[in-house]
Amino acid sequence: MSFGLVEQGMKWPTSVTLVRHAESAYNELRQKKREDSLYDAFLKAFELDHRSPEARRLALEVKDRYTLDFSDFEMPLTEAGRNQARITGKHLHEVISPPDVIFYSPYRRTCDTLTEICGEWPGLKNVRMIEEDRIREQEHGLALLYNDRRVMHVLHPEQKELRDLLGPYWYQQPQGESVSQVRDRARAVITMLIRECAGQRVLMITHHLMILSWRANIERLTPAEFIRLDAEEEPVNCGITHYEGNPSAGNDGKLELKFYNKKLY
Repeated sequence: MSFGLVEQGMKWPTSVTLVRHAESAYNELRQKKREDSLYDAFLKAFELDHRSPEARRLALEVKDRYTLDFSDFEMPLTEAGRNQARITGKHLHEVISPPDVIFYSPYRRTCDTLTEICGEWPGLKNVRMIEEDRIREQEHGLALLYNDRRVMHVLHPEQKELRDLLGPYWYQQPQGESVSQVRDRARAVITMLIRECAGQRVLMITHHLMILSWRANIERLTPAEFIRLDAEEEPVNCGITHYEGNPSAGNDGKLELKFYNKKLY
């Protein structure tokens, strides 16, 4: 374990690497919807008038066709996802140094991603591993029953109108979280790393929105910049985002982005 940066007044970890989980059953389901003419017809009806009988009819068909029997917490990896994680584990040592500590979300898909990565990088099995529920995915609340935000908005049209009014950053899904609340969790994790992991190399196995929240906090992105990043540069499955500490930057050093969304498979 290296504490060289601490000695130089660096309050940050030496490096922080964030890896999104591999392809899950939901990711696979979303891709199948995109290729389905039924879903295309639904999207057109939704854009035309989300309160129309036709939009409701198609929404119910989409809901029936694309149902998953898993909670978000229990969402498994696909076999393709397991292969993504294995290949990532096999080559991860080529792009980052061995970590001193690994934090992982308690969700099944992140745990399974970590297991597959460790299977190909045996040295990780001796690294301290900490389950950290603050790096879980956004809680989707009622939307989980529909596996699609737009389907929920047709069946609960006032929710679409509320989201349109507030915007996607501030809108809180019923019994779930807003983007801003996920970003607050990321802030708490950053504070914890400063307090507990200064001078250490940190690896996190986490989720799409947590990676964006990390970037937004470290790089001080505005809500509009956050939403643009989500729309145009969404983290890919098993994508790697890597920061390195620069003790010469700022008053107490700084984490600087070295690469984002790197795929090794």
